[in-house]
This record gives sequence, C-alpha cells and structure tokens, in this order.
Amino acid sequence: MLNTIEKHMNFLERSYFLLLLSLFTSIAEAGALSSLKTFVQDTRTVRATFVQTVLDKNMRVVQRGGGTMQFERPGKFRWVYEKPYEQLIVGDGARIWFYDRDLDQVTVRKLDLAIGTSPAALLAGSSNIEADFDLTEIGSQGDTEWLEAKPRTKEGTFEWVRLGFTPAGGLKAMELHDNFGQTTVLTFSRMEQNPRLSSELFKFTPPEGVDVISD
Repeated sequence: MLNTIEKHMNFLERSYFLLLLSLFTSIAEAGALSSLKTFVQDTRTVRATFVQTVLDKNMRVVQRGGGTMQFERPGKFRWVYEKPYEQLIVGDGARIWFYDRDLDQVTVRKLDLAIGTSPAALLAGSSNIEADFDLTEIGSQGDTEWLEAKPRTKEGTFEWVRLGFTPAGGLKAMELHDNFGQTTVLTFSRMEQNPRLSSELFKFTPPEGVDVISD
C-alpha cells in the first residue's frame, strides 16, 4: 500500500511542475527566443491536449500519460490527467488544488509559494525572464527550433527546461530534466490560443469525504 501511495504522489508532484510548464503556448515569430518573449506579451488563454512520457536517467520509458489542459494568465489553470491515473490540478489564482481520485486525497498549496523561480515564472510573464533564467537557443532539429532555460538559482527541482517551437512559432514540445536524473517530455496537439474559457474551469471545491492536506 505504501509503495502505491508513493507512486501516486511522486507522479502527482511531477504533474504539478509539468502543469506549470505546459500552461503555455507561443505566438508566431521567428526564433525560439522570440516566440517565448512574444508569448509572454500576447497570450492570455490556451486550450490543448497533451501526451507525457517520463524517462529515467538511462532514457528508458518509465511512465506514459496524457490528458487535457486549459489556462488563463495569470495563475489560473485546469490540468486533467486521464491516464495512467485520473488526476485533476486546478489553479484559482491564489491556490493550487491537486485532486487524486484514486487516493481520495486533495493537496492545497499557495500559488506564490508553490511557483517561486520555476518553469511557470519562465513563461507566465510575472517576472523578468532574463533575470531568473539563462536562455539559450540551441538550434533546430528537423522542423523544431529549441530553446533551453536554466534557472539562475539552485533551489528548484529541475536542472533545465527545453522548449521546442514549430517554424510558425507554436509550442510543439517541452522537455524537463529534474534533479533526480529523470526527463519528462510533453508533446502538444489541438492547441488553441486565446479561446474564450469559462471562469468555472478554475474553481475547485473538494468532494465530500476526501482527505485535504494544506500548507
């Protein structure tokens, strides 16, 4: 039972940071760095589907998942994992709610404390990107242009994030390398930029009877 809970929680923690990473799509402009900067200025809402693959330090697949996401800047999002476990992550602008249906458990964190100098800060436009991250264009692979972001501080949970953009400037893929040697790859599809989203998507009330854990 303990191993099962640890497995679920580890996946939940990875999901949280990847959620913050994937709240973003980009705008058409030449170059990965230009696409990122334009996104920070112009994108307010996004709706998309995603596939997530987690690789160990030997680049072997240890987990696959996927689902849907919506977000509204700043700080509001809804991230739904449909597999391998049913999970819901909601940001209401002040707090982040993590609901694991299998465990019947909700974890709540303050948004500002949870984000910090994180991948969300890289893209959400609430801070000076160059002040918090070293950004490097690392060239093209096939039809994908890649940008690498490394946090200037060592307090986070990841070593680097890479963002892959299409020639038109759309966000195609993300890669996150964490401090435990794992790499998580996200690929996006059916992406809509600036759709009209209901405010109800970003509200969450814990179901009756679930355990609620808060900061």
